[in-house]
Amino acid sequence: MIKNLAIDRFISLDKTIPVVDVRTPAEFAQGHLVGAYNIALFSNEERVKVGTTYKQQGREPAILLGFDLTGSKWSGFIKQALEIAPGKKIALHCWRGGMRSGAMAWALNLYGFEVYLLEGGYKKYRRWVLDQFEQKYNLLVLGGMTGSGKTLILHQLKNLGEQIIDLEDLAQHQGSSYGSMQRMIQPSQEQFENELAAQLYQANKDKPIWIEDESITIGKRSIPNGLWRQMREANLLNIRIPAAQRIEFLVQEYGRLDKDFLVGCTQRIWKRLGPEQTKNAISAINEGRMADFISLVLVYYDKTYRAGLSKRPAESTYELDCQDTDASKNASPILEFSCKMAGVLPHIHSHDLRRN
Repeated sequence: MIKNLAIDRFISLDKTIPVVDVRTPAEFAQGHLVGAYNIALFSNEERVKVGTTYKQQGREPAILLGFDLTGSKWSGFIKQALEIAPGKKIALHCWRGGMRSGAMAWALNLYGFEVYLLEGGYKKYRRWVLDQFEQKYNLLVLGGMTGSGKTLILHQLKNLGEQIIDLEDLAQHQGSSYGSMQRMIQPSQEQFENELAAQLYQANKDKPIWIEDESITIGKRSIPNGLWRQMREANLLNIRIPAAQRIEFLVQEYGRLDKDFLVGCTQRIWKRLGPEQTKNAISAINEGRMADFISLVLVYYDKTYRAGLSKRPAESTYELDCQDTDASKNASPILEFSCKMAGVLPHIHSHDLRRN
């Protein structure tokens, strides 16, 4: 059986039914449905040949070439599908929902698979992804200067049953010049958007979604404009932690990284730090004075964060004083804040919470 499904129904398929993308490895690497598998009908080079034939000679010669190229591969395709979907239920798509997914669906159906085919293919899925960023979400933004441990707090809130979106995890970058942490490789912009859209879609729009305050770019990835606008308009809770505590936190996080990596990252922001600050920071790195290095670069990052905070509406910006970076301790007053904003708690002590 082959069943054609519109995007909304395809997205809502039972999670036990695996999704298979039959586009080339290069197309798949650029962006794919979250959790999808790749059974490439054509290699990257073969797709170019078929495409060229289609343009120069027409549809029928391209189809014949496609069968010539895949003729010996069909048993392999079926075996791969059986490994992915031993229950013989499978969802398929290609770029536009045309010949590639149609051919694979025909072969798998012939073998006895129950096949669900995405109408409009990955192109339709991408439209769906972009639509998610225009939906209205109940965002609560967690702010705080570099070294406040905001990401750890987000995950502590998740442990307490709150909804969160970890943008830095999705972007595989921590936002600053040092944000790759010498190990993280960023996904493509397209895949970042796909992963983000999937998490937004799964969230309950009637309940708060906690999200970290970010600039519009995280490393080389950009937050989609629709979501970015909502983040800037949402209530923001800015946690304030003493500088000494933040420096200690950052020394633990960055102090173990390779000195050459830290020096290279520092040199990239020399125009923002200034030549003297850059020189002193690099000297501190090379001499192992990590607290001094962190203190020097925090001057720039704190100034940048304060500038961004000042552009937010005062009526939607709140501040919460915390004594240290212990996420397990800080999560509770933050939850009290969210309850107050929802009208559950009648009062929060003014020394704990105050408007900016």
